[in-house]
Amino acid sequence: MIYRVHTDLPVCQAAFTPDGEVFRMTQTFPIDETYSLTDQVRRSSRSVCAKVAEAWRKRRYEKHFVSTLNIAEGETAETQVWLQFAVECDYFTPDSVRQLYQSYDEILAHLVALIRNPKPWILTNP
Repeated sequence: MIYRVHTDLPVCQAAFTPDGEVFRMTQTFPIDETYSLTDQVRRSSRSVCAKVAEAWRKRRYEKHFVSTLNIAEGETAETQVWLQFAVECDYFTPDSVRQLYQSYDEILAHLVALIRNPKPWILTNP
């Protein structure tokens, strides 16, 4: 398959759906979490797609591409941590976030694969 824009990438598509789920689920958080847990988990989950898009545009330079994908990987893991905090605070049950957490595991696998083998993605004529 030919990828013309970042939204064609499986990793970007994989990251978009759980972000919407994070948003919906966090609407039930207490108001006093608005500027802490709610904001943090929403920002990190949205950042995954944004960083993949940024990496896509930086693929002229392998080091920039990989560096930005590393940031996306960090944002993905951060989202998982915030989901764990939400469970610990009893805002979610472990069962209610299990599939969402696994979705982020799959995103991590995509990102690690890209990071480990960036050469096919690098533009040869910058």
